[in-house]
Amino acid sequence: MKRVGILLLLSFVLVASLSAAGVQEAKSEPLVGVSKFLAHPALDAVETGMQDYLKSVGKKVRFDFQNANADVSASAQIAQKFKADRVDMVVGIATPTAQALVNVFGDIPVIFSAITDPLGAGLVTTYTTPNSDNVTGVSDMNPVAAQIELLVRLTGAKTIGNIYASGEANGVTLMEQAKAAAQKLGVAFVPAAVANTSEVMQATQAIIGRVDAIYIATDNTVISALPSVDDVASKAGVPLMTADPSNVDGLDFLVAWGFDYYKIGLATGEIVAQLLDGKKPGEIGTKFLTDPEDFELWFNLDVAKKLGISIPADLLETAAVVYQNGQKIVK
Repeated sequence: MKRVGILLLLSFVLVASLSAAGVQEAKSEPLVGVSKFLAHPALDAVETGMQDYLKSVGKKVRFDFQNANADVSASAQIAQKFKADRVDMVVGIATPTAQALVNVFGDIPVIFSAITDPLGAGLVTTYTTPNSDNVTGVSDMNPVAAQIELLVRLTGAKTIGNIYASGEANGVTLMEQAKAAAQKLGVAFVPAAVANTSEVMQATQAIIGRVDAIYIATDNTVISALPSVDDVASKAGVPLMTADPSNVDGLDFLVAWGFDYYKIGLATGEIVAQLLDGKKPGEIGTKFLTDPEDFELWFNLDVAKKLGISIPADLLETAAVVYQNGQKIVK
């Protein structure tokens, strides 16, 4: 009996030791705080792509995922939480959360993702590398001029409307770029500013009678309320273009042309991996995705038919997704 008791005791000690070792090993893995401005398909895809990349290269990290729910003050609170938790590096997905992290952290790497204009948003001091910044990341700067040109080509619009968030740096930047692109084409531009998602429908209703088409950029506040824009535009028979294809399923959009945000997530994960390997943020700098394969062009032929718009064959050949007869066709 004594021998059995001793064996049981040794087994217990061994199991406890292995368990403790496992906990210690887990704690030794770097802790990465991830702050997302709000949940919608594009930003969610960034999170997924980042995690998938790190798994693909065998990098083990612990994540603390936080969602600011489109609240700037919550973004600041999340940054303070990460500081109190002594995270090893932080990731800010979308401009407000990235800005909050940069304001708090100067001693650990800050990685931004899905940021239109990192320099204009005050996240970095230069795009030149190497530099002394502790900040690096991935921009989702879209080809706004080309998008506006495509919308005009398809619709023949003489006046383009745009809803944008006046409190988001990227929203203002994209609005100004769209305005400049329209003016260059000799097209009138009617912007409508909103402070939050609840104002999006009213803002769209306010301008819908004065425009021939609506253009929505990768403005997080507006994109999260895209169904409201779609509802107003569809009822008025006004074609809608968005720069974020990931949010158009189930909507009566005409054309969507923009990034595959999962690939932005992959690029973000690659930067995290480089930092884990000892590279400095200033050695990496800001990454811009310029490969045409990083973008996707979507058309809704049912909406085009309803509006009497013909999509040229050369554009259809390059489309990644086409909606026709109520079906989504992925090429």
